[in-house]
Amino acid sequence: MKVIIASDHAGLELRRELVKALQELRVEVDDVGPSSAESVDYPDYARLVSRAVAEGSATRGVLVCGTGMGMAIMANKHPGIRAALCTDEFVARMARAHNDANVLCLGQRVVGGGLARSILEAFLATPFEGGRHQRRLDKIREAESR
Repeated sequence: MKVIIASDHAGLELRRELVKALQELRVEVDDVGPSSAESVDYPDYARLVSRAVAEGSATRGVLVCGTGMGMAIMANKHPGIRAALCTDEFVARMARAHNDANVLCLGQRVVGGGLARSILEAFLATPFEGGRHQRRLDKIREAESR
């Protein structure tokens, strides 16, 4: 599994913690920035991550900003991306199991490092259940193609 991760300036510290967590989990990680706390525009980083996941150069993506909301909104504009703003492990598991979410969005001002790591681990470990959920994903893909 390869995970691509990015943040804006408001998610910088949490992103750095999550990069370390991914390395400890022995997950291949591509950290695409930013490298400083200087103000940046979250849509630019959401686009980078979304493109990589949609094109298949990364299995999953992780985006961090102040609340996670801006990243989720922008990522979900990209066809093939199902970005989920998760605030606990249950939401992360359901996002994967029922929605086949492929980008995890987190808010540095919302969750602390320990909880964020647990959310990340749940997101990475949970498989998509398929079945009745596949039919719903097919409808999402159909809507994206219009």
